[in-house]
Amino acid sequence: MPFLRLALLTLSILASFPALAEELAGRVVGVHGGDTLTLLTPERRQVKVRLHAIDTPESRQPYGTRARQELAQLAFQKVVRVAVIDTDRYGRTVGQVCVGGLNVNVELVRRGAAWVYRQYNRDPRFVALEEEARQAQRGLWVLPQAERVPP
Repeated sequence: MPFLRLALLTLSILASFPALAEELAGRVVGVHGGDTLTLLTPERRQVKVRLHAIDTPESRQPYGTRARQELAQLAFQKVVRVAVIDTDRYGRTVGQVCVGGLNVNVELVRRGAAWVYRQYNRDPRFVALEEEARQAQRGLWVLPQAERVPP
């Protein structure tokens, strides 16, 4: 019984703390490729954000320019929320980007503008959406197999 009381006490203490996950908000002022953008916060701080769980062709690869255009269409000059997940080795914030109720990371995969970055993905809907885009030949999936060069 003492263990159960201790466990309940611990859970109640943890539940009283706000979520520890950081969230950023601001306007997108730059788009760098199909999976990286610059956010300007209300405090006028610029934050480079790498979209979590996806990867897009580099600008000089087939579909690279189009992937950048897709991200720009979805987010450039729009107010977004970023659920921060990590910081990458280049110092960029890694996160899920939302415009209103739209998850931009998910939408890029749905449109066929991005691959699922399987090494970091833990969300099964990404893989299902990638397969759906592949079957429908949307975005980069319309390219001949030889031109689908993962970044």
